[in-house]
Amino acid sequence: MHVIVIGCGRMGAGLARSLALRGHTVAVVDRDPNAFKLIGPAFAGRTVARHAFDRDGLVQAGVERADALAAVTASDDVNVIVARAARLFFRVPRVIARLYDPRKAEIYRRLGVQTIATTTWGVNRIVELLSYSDLDAVVSLGADVDIVDVEAPHGLAGQPVSALYVPGEIQVVAVSRGGTTFLPTPESRFQAGDLLHLALLTTSAARLRALLGT
Repeated sequence: MHVIVIGCGRMGAGLARSLALRGHTVAVVDRDPNAFKLIGPAFAGRTVARHAFDRDGLVQAGVERADALAAVTASDDVNVIVARAARLFFRVPRVIARLYDPRKAEIYRRLGVQTIATTTWGVNRIVELLSYSDLDAVVSLGADVDIVDVEAPHGLAGQPVSALYVPGEIQVVAVSRGGTTFLPTPESRFQAGDLLHLALLTTSAARLRALLGT
């Protein structure tokens, strides 16, 4: 996959390195040539010292054959304009714009631009870490669904996995036991000490605690 990263700040540089390590070809565009020092000498991708709005710069970066583009400059407006241009004029299949102002996210979403509001994500994650919970949320899938880990209580031992299934609210997606992790069937039985990995609707946390007897 060929990916173009617009903006070589800390996020852009980190994104470029990570994508390259995953085997993708990467081109980074930034108007400041000194910004590319953040990527490091081991980066084997292409760097293009041009303004984000520069069509020739985007062409040099391979936008006409790009599979994806991430606009992560320090300007919300620049990110959205470049992302829309990549999507509408160059037909890049997957385009993402980083936003600082979460109030703009819905507006740009209506314009067909997929956005990542890093401020909103950061606030939600800090709240999760500061708020005590007996349910350990390891991944948040948007604002409404979490993947949580919880140790099976002794009272659950011997019961089927279906005992923790509530349609649309709670579902056991995996179980870790004895150093291995497996995907259970509805007939699988819990054992004391199992680590349960569940998909949980955030508003159903109290219902899950009730099912666990906690």
